[in-house]
Amino acid sequence: MLAKRQGSTMLGRMGQKYEPFKVLISTILSARAKDEVTEVLAENLFKKYPDATSLAKAKPSDVKKIIRKIGFFNAKTKNVIGAAKMLLSDFEGKVPDTLEQLIELPGVGRKVANCVLVYSFAKDAIPVDIHVHRISNRLGWVKTGQPEETEQRLMTFLPRKHWQILNDTLVSHGKTICAPISPKCSQCPIAKHCKRVGVTSTR
Repeated sequence: MLAKRQGSTMLGRMGQKYEPFKVLISTILSARAKDEVTEVLAENLFKKYPDATSLAKAKPSDVKKIIRKIGFFNAKTKNVIGAAKMLLSDFEGKVPDTLEQLIELPGVGRKVANCVLVYSFAKDAIPVDIHVHRISNRLGWVKTGQPEETEQRLMTFLPRKHWQILNDTLVSHGKTICAPISPKCSQCPIAKHCKRVGVTSTR
């Protein structure tokens, strides 16, 4: 079952866990893709390949047919099949629950790994997608150029008790209020605390 996502992967509430394999594969697919597209294609993929064993045996051409509407589908096909194979060969078919092991998998960087840690294992981590990166800079919390820098900076001052909910919170805020262009500052509940770094026009 895929949980409905408000951000780049799977929606999770603090302490609520979702199937690690599906979170992993969905998040790999979600890179540079709209959530609505990712959710549908991931659901279709899991109908045919519900676990690592079946996906590892999949023909690339068959996977491509299912996910071809998503951006970078050739690379993502290679990555999801490769990740499934590596789960079987290196991790006894189970998704690992440490950052160090997760980033060994094809197509997995820190953002994907942190999503798996938060949404599948309820571990303290900060998944930084485009929304978290943009809003953290706009608020003046950080002054960073890359999401990984944002993650590292946030970890230095954000209380650990907030790490698991930060992604959901800022993704939701970014989709409803703090848009990339012309954010709805007049409707923002935290406007008085925002430095509006880089904001040139508002609504």
